Amino acid sequence: MKTDQISEFVLGSLNVPEPALDGTSTLLIDTLGIAAGAEGMDAGRIARNHAERFMGAAAPGDAAGLLFDGRKVSIPGAAFALATQIDNLDGHDGYNPTKGHIGCAVVPALCAFAEHLPDLKARDALAALTMSYEVAARAGIALHATASDYHTSGAWNALGVAALGARLRGLTGDQLRHALGIAEYHGPRSQMMREIANPTMLHDGSGMGALVGSMAVLQAEDGFEGAPAITVFSDEAAPYWADLGQLWTVELNYIKPYPICRWAHAALDALAQAVSKHDLKPEDIASVDVHCFAEAAALYRGIPISSSQAQYSLPFAMAVLLVHGTIAPDHIQGDGLKDPKVAAVAGRIKVHEAKRHSDRFPASRISDVVIRLTDGAKIASGDVHARGGPEAPMSMDDVKAKFTTMTAALGQKRQARIWAMRDRLLDPDTLFADLRAELISPVGA
Repeated sequence: MKTDQISEFVLGSLNVPEPALDGTSTLLIDTLGIAAGAEGMDAGRIARNHAERFMGAAAPGDAAGLLFDGRKVSIPGAAFALATQIDNLDGHDGYNPTKGHIGCAVVPALCAFAEHLPDLKARDALAALTMSYEVAARAGIALHATASDYHTSGAWNALGVAALGARLRGLTGDQLRHALGIAEYHGPRSQMMREIANPTMLHDGSGMGALVGSMAVLQAEDGFEGAPAITVFSDEAAPYWADLGQLWTVELNYIKPYPICRWAHAALDALAQAVSKHDLKPEDIASVDVHCFAEAAALYRGIPISSSQAQYSLPFAMAVLLVHGTIAPDHIQGDGLKDPKVAAVAGRIKVHEAKRHSDRFPASRISDVVIRLTDGAKIASGDVHARGGPEAPMSMDDVKAKFTTMTAALGQKRQARIWAMRDRLLDPDTLFADLRAELISPVGA
């Protein structure tokens, strides 16, 4: 991608199609729902406290509020804390070709940078957010195509944050180039499969991606220089940027029905469909054999003792779904990890890699389950694609139901006001500050 082309797309007049804006509005509200649901989790609490202690702002103009908390920290600190919070409740959006997540970094960055833009129109904020999804998506695909290791989302969604901040802060084309270079150079090229093997609060690296990307903007604004980002400007990366401004990948992002690693979702949906069709109860089921792609088969196999392990455990997630009929934040933390009914069911679930499913990854996330009943009967689900993306979209009613589950602690009135912003953001007269006003005060306030 040539420098002037990326500058024009990021900083120029954005002509975002209406379906893309509409999709971005849904992704934004869905991501904020995850942020609210994760507010009480240990990782989010630690990140917010850390931002207050070590990432303060020297002047009011450099500060931003911590969402669902109210305290003030620096702009990068606010982006870092919220991205870490969202990343630790694994229910946020993603894009299959990137094998990762964009919204969990760019949404916190938008909310942080917008602190000092009271006149920012909501549609302009959506357009800028859409642009950042497009930049991050291509940076992620380019990185996966040109590097041998499987890096976490923070390694490349930092560039989406840098592009977003550059637009909102009014940087020049040269400053944008430096911001992208700084963000890429310092982005956390952490190994995803290490975290899969040993689940922790590190999750997908998006907290550091948001921090690095937002800091890169502010450094470039002050004159700090960075080498050209090779995932954007190198000849090797050029094919992955050729459709920028033509293909709007934001319309192809998936929304997760469950706050569990996406790799588990096809198996969860296969199980849910079979249970619904045959009206099965946990006590009816003797065993479940899951056939999935290699990455899903690598998910944590044991009974989790932490929320991080629970979100990366396919058998545990399936057991929760069987016992409770859904997967809510309370099911994957605290006392939810000690549920004897869930533990008993999880012991009946076995996971196997199926080559035909692995061959279709990452473009498709397909699994199947074979359920053996206590009466000896056998039920085979057939191949099932994970819901939430263009291959198997969720209805808006389903997205709203998920939002309601994730944001239960906000109370019905506040839930309704935030959800209503999904449509209001598309109104030319709405200010983005109208949404931010609903997000700052603590959960339960």
